Amino acid sequence: MGSSEEIDSLKKLIQKYEKEIYDLNQLVEVAGTLCSTSELPALMESLLFIFMCRMHVLGAGIFVLDALDADEFKLDTNYTGIEPDRDVIYSIQADDPVIKLLLKERDVYTIEELAEQISGSGCVEMLSTLHLSLVVPLLLKNHLNGILVLGERIDLGESPAYTEYEKKQILELSFFASVAVNNAALVERSSTDMMTHLKHKYFFFNKLTDEMDAAVSQNIPLSVIMFDVDFFKGVNDTYGHAFGDYVLTSIASIILSNIRGKDLACRYGGEELTVMLYNTDKSGAMTVAERIRKQIEEYDFSFDRHHAHLSISGGVAVFKTKENPASSARELVDQADQGLYMAKRNGRNRIVFAYPGLVTKMRD
Repeated sequence: MGSSEEIDSLKKLIQKYEKEIYDLNQLVEVAGTLCSTSELPALMESLLFIFMCRMHVLGAGIFVLDALDADEFKLDTNYTGIEPDRDVIYSIQADDPVIKLLLKERDVYTIEELAEQISGSGCVEMLSTLHLSLVVPLLLKNHLNGILVLGERIDLGESPAYTEYEKKQILELSFFASVAVNNAALVERSSTDMMTHLKHKYFFFNKLTDEMDAAVSQNIPLSVIMFDVDFFKGVNDTYGHAFGDYVLTSIASIILSNIRGKDLACRYGGEELTVMLYNTDKSGAMTVAERIRKQIEEYDFSFDRHHAHLSISGGVAVFKTKENPASSARELVDQADQGLYMAKRNGRNRIVFAYPGLVTKMRD
């Protein structure tokens, strides 16, 4: 039988490997969760909390490539638990020395280590305002899909410095995070109208179907608004298609500014735009639709020395398990479309609620 020192050494070795096996199992579970999440906002939220919990930090954020500018990484709203300075612009150009260092060395860095490597960097000064404990590249092959930043570590009575084992864990987890971000970004681009940044119709229907199923189980209402720009053909004929594109982009921005994160806006086709409002009844949906209509009516559409005042018409339908149990997403959208038809028929520049009985009568 071995000495007590040998037995203690063996016990420590067993504990070490047991921990590594446990961490690997956890890593596999996390990887499965991340790679099954295809919606970018939901993925970002999951990533932030996973890293915060596993690395015992007070906050985290992710800089991702801007949808409009593939040469710039932005923090935007992809953070929690950290407090950005309102006077600081949190963006990093793709050719910044920090980006080049993260791509070249493929390592994690503290702010102090970045400052040593890149002296006088404005990017490092910007990052330092977030009071970070670590900067982590989200790398996939030779491509940088994002930059993870971890906030201050929670005081657990241990050294706040990361061990080499923890750094290795972070890099392993960051690889799966990068794969998930890349996949979600591909889904985002393929499901989004690049001009208006609204979702495509088919994505909208899939999401609406899922939300209707959830609404049944949770017994909550779900609303759909169908909008159509009044006399849009005349806009194109009078001012040209470039002005028409500008009008659609501006209206899409107005719509997006009036809905929440769990809502969804879609370019249904041409100048038709559709909105899904989560857990929203008739009163709430009519209020949102009317607010959007009024803002568009008052908006000065100014482009290439042309000015125009336009209006929009809308129809609203509400899915409720008892009052209006529409059998499909298509049926609910059709109801909103009938409300839109009534708005057009009654003079345009108005919102009409589509009562289920009215829709049935019109079909008959």
